[in-house]
Amino acid sequence: MSNNAAVMPEPGRIEIQDVGEPSAGPRDAIVQIEAVGVCGSDNAYYTVGRIGDYIVDGPIILGHECSGTVLSVGDEVTGVSVGDRVAIEPGKPCRDCRDCMAGRYHLCPDLVFFATPPYDGSLVQRMAIDERQLFRMPDSMTFEQGALCEPLSVGIWACKRAGLEPGDRVLVTGAGPVGLLAAQVARAFGAASVTVADIADFRLDMARGLGFDVEKAGEGTENDFDVLLECSGAPTALADGLWRLRTNGRAAMVGMPKQDVSLALSRLNVNELTIGLVNRYAHTWPIAIDLVSSGRVDVDSLVTHRFALDQTAEALMLAKTVPDSVKAVIAPQRLSA
Repeated sequence: MSNNAAVMPEPGRIEIQDVGEPSAGPRDAIVQIEAVGVCGSDNAYYTVGRIGDYIVDGPIILGHECSGTVLSVGDEVTGVSVGDRVAIEPGKPCRDCRDCMAGRYHLCPDLVFFATPPYDGSLVQRMAIDERQLFRMPDSMTFEQGALCEPLSVGIWACKRAGLEPGDRVLVTGAGPVGLLAAQVARAFGAASVTVADIADFRLDMARGLGFDVEKAGEGTENDFDVLLECSGAPTALADGLWRLRTNGRAAMVGMPKQDVSLALSRLNVNELTIGLVNRYAHTWPIAIDLVSSGRVDVDSLVTHRFALDQTAEALMLAKTVPDSVKAVIAPQRLSA
């Protein structure tokens, strides 16, 4: 039986290849991958071949938003069993360094993260995964929902990094998948109000449909927010958003900005603002599963397109070819032909 994967031999090209059966260690499980969400980082590696210092210099399998079914387990596995439906945390830390021992395992210098060069990702039918990266899902959750626990975790971590408290008034800049999820997390965490800003009417309509106040990016005038969640990567979004915070306001900037950000710190200092940077997440999967399974966060409405494994190239280019799209999900077990 083939174990097909969407292999990127070089940026801009995808080939379906049989990569052979995975080999499991004593604490690994063999997982059949059922759903993989497409992230902006996947698109960047496919089109540009790099993100910051992470450079594609050989064949790689993309995909890190994933869920699946446990097919077999190693001799020392105790956390999952054959047949379990699992949401998958894509990072494997060393667990022994200073950051890992302090609970900051996402900052581990030896973190092995799916689809980050040189490590392969989850656009493959079967793979071996450390059991500590696997989280059982309730039967009520779908595999697509399990895969989207990854971008939801980014939203959870953004709220935590911003020190969001019940009663806060929140501004979210950027209504992409992470922005829409971060907005929902803020509401679930007790925000008094959440306003979402974006330049695209389609995405603003989605935010409005989820029950949020919306505004066109660059046109908002209210300066009465406690928390800014910057999820757009736009060059001026962080600086502009900071001006709209109250004294003692807190901000979180998600991911890497598209270029260096200029901040008027000497003038912002009088408000004693706090800015937190967001690099992935830690300890978020149980929270994400609870938010989805309880219905407090809607991930289903974000999935606008679905693809088979051999349509991976099309899925990776969706954002550029279909402006009115939000999230693509690939089913590795399915081939279109």
